[in-house]
Amino acid sequence: MPIKQQLWSIGQEIQEINEISLTSEDELEDILAKRIEILNPRWLIIGRQVLTGFNKRIDLLAIDGSGNLIVIELKKNKTSRDVVAQGIDYASWIKKISLGQLELIFKAYQTIYLKTNIPISLNQALKENFSITFEEDEINNAHQIIIVASELDSQTERIINYLSESEIPINIVFFKVFMLNGVRLISRAWFVDPEETEETASKINTEKEDIPWNGEYYVSFGHDQERSWNDAIKYGFISGGGKPWFSRTLGMLNINDRVWVNIPHTGYVGVGLVTETVQMAKDMLFDFEGEKKTVYELNTECHYCPENKNNEDDSEYIVKVNWIKSVPINQAIKELGFFGNQNTVCRPANSKWNFTIDYLKRKWAI
Repeated sequence: MPIKQQLWSIGQEIQEINEISLTSEDELEDILAKRIEILNPRWLIIGRQVLTGFNKRIDLLAIDGSGNLIVIELKKNKTSRDVVAQGIDYASWIKKISLGQLELIFKAYQTIYLKTNIPISLNQALKENFSITFEEDEINNAHQIIIVASELDSQTERIINYLSESEIPINIVFFKVFMLNGVRLISRAWFVDPEETEETASKINTEKEDIPWNGEYYVSFGHDQERSWNDAIKYGFISGGGKPWFSRTLGMLNINDRVWVNIPHTGYVGVGLVTETVQMAKDMLFDFEGEKKTVYELNTECHYCPENKNNEDDSEYIVKVNWIKSVPINQAIKELGFFGNQNTVCRPANSKWNFTIDYLKRKWAI
């Protein structure tokens, strides 16, 4: 059923806050272009009023920390099935554009809307915003369609539900504007959990080709100030966290599953068998010098976000692994054509993944 949003102020009296309307869709576009974190803090606007190859304009175009594109269509009032069809049409065009075209779109956005005299490159912007340097083939491998509207009619609701359940990465975010003491307030509510939409987009990316999955799991290990590959080798684990999107996929792993670990933009560093399934870091116990200890009690290079250890969403999560082969970072293997993905865990079903595993098996004599 359509989502209803209302606000009340709580003081000496409980009073409903009046809903008001934005003046235009242009105003909504201005708000989101300036503060895209209203929708997602890990998105970066790279285009506005983007002219497509069939002479229509995408309201906003964004990119996320995985290099995937987000088509954002705005509707000040109630959305309709026409807007859904329009969003899908735009996504079909975005899917095929080149990195060179994206660079031109980003340059135009900086020049026209940000009034930048010397535009920076897309990769430079990604590095500044996400602290990640992308390879060319890691950008625009997947996309999402986001429709921003105030209401949803029942027919469109059925369409969105069907597409989402059919693993089409489409979502609607509802907004309402209220007035309190002369100050306008804006609220936001998602029709589908936005992390589910993001995972659907990434899943499509890893399963593009119609070939059987080879039974081997890919793991992206974020070696940085939050976690250390040296710790992972020493104590036998993989981990992820900080947000549910980074930890949720660890739940895909079962005991005896074989995982191949890649440090993004560095290379593959290990392969092992899962010995204990995912738990919050505070609950996972390691045998060390005759005692049971958590990662917070071990002598580790990193701290694993102890401030979040009791927060189910933001905690670090750990899976124990018995390493078959592990190498230090300076011996990581990275070759042209290797599979890479920003998901913490995934089950790729494509020739690039099979090539990667076959190469590593030969290199490590497995």
